[in-house]
Amino acid sequence: MAVLMAISWWLGDFDLAGWLTERRLANLQRFLGELRPWPVQQNGWDFAGVTHWASGLWTGRGAEALVSTLAISVVAIVLAGVFGALFSLLAARNLSSAEPMLPGGKQPGWLSVQFWFAVTLLTRTFLVFIRAVPEYVWAFLFLALLGANAWPMVLALALHNTGILRKLSAELIENVDHKSASALRGAGANRFQIVWASIFPLSLARFLLYFFYRWETCVREATVLGMLGMASLGLLIVDSRARNRYDEMLFFILIGAMLVLLGDLVSALSRRFVRKS
Repeated sequence: MAVLMAISWWLGDFDLAGWLTERRLANLQRFLGELRPWPVQQNGWDFAGVTHWASGLWTGRGAEALVSTLAISVVAIVLAGVFGALFSLLAARNLSSAEPMLPGGKQPGWLSVQFWFAVTLLTRTFLVFIRAVPEYVWAFLFLALLGANAWPMVLALALHNTGILRKLSAELIENVDHKSASALRGAGANRFQIVWASIFPLSLARFLLYFFYRWETCVREATVLGMLGMASLGLLIVDSRARNRYDEMLFFILIGAMLVLLGDLVSALSRRFVRKS
């Protein structure tokens, strides 16, 4: 690890020499000063003034952008969760096979084995591809097709996260305890019955963990993708930065952070409910 770090440092051409120059320190001091709310910069600390300033930003643009960012992330992750879960059934090697969860006995035919091998391989290849392309690139392509509205962000996030949730869900299915599934298969259960009676209850809590984690990522990415010019918190952040209003930029960043914290709380409560039930 030390050798790899040294090689990466050399190849990456990193340089720390300019970090602590007088000019950099002056820029840092100015930047930190401009992060303070505008009333504080003008008149010193005044709670009423700061409250009025924050209220104006919230009611003027912040609330609408927050709702837009939340709506985009929710629609995107629901689409990704549905399609990721469905595709994971085809991508899991032990389930997408000629004889799923086969406990023993008669072996499947060669043609059936090859068919299900091809299904699994094609599913995994397709979903690796859509996962490999970053959300920003997908959004840029959809923006050219659909224009500057919410759908490019929704489709970009849904497509990318479908690939990620498929990978996580397929590995989850492959690693759950298969005793109940094998017993069901030995008793004559079909593929759907195995999924519903064994795989689903054993995987749900862990799948929700992945689902809500990716939702938090969707919230962050919906903010970032707004910098392409689509309505979300990211558009307000980049607009504030362009006008050198760093105090407003920090305010909108904090709104996005609070939304992620809310998502983390919802995730924890949902998983606790699933575990108890």
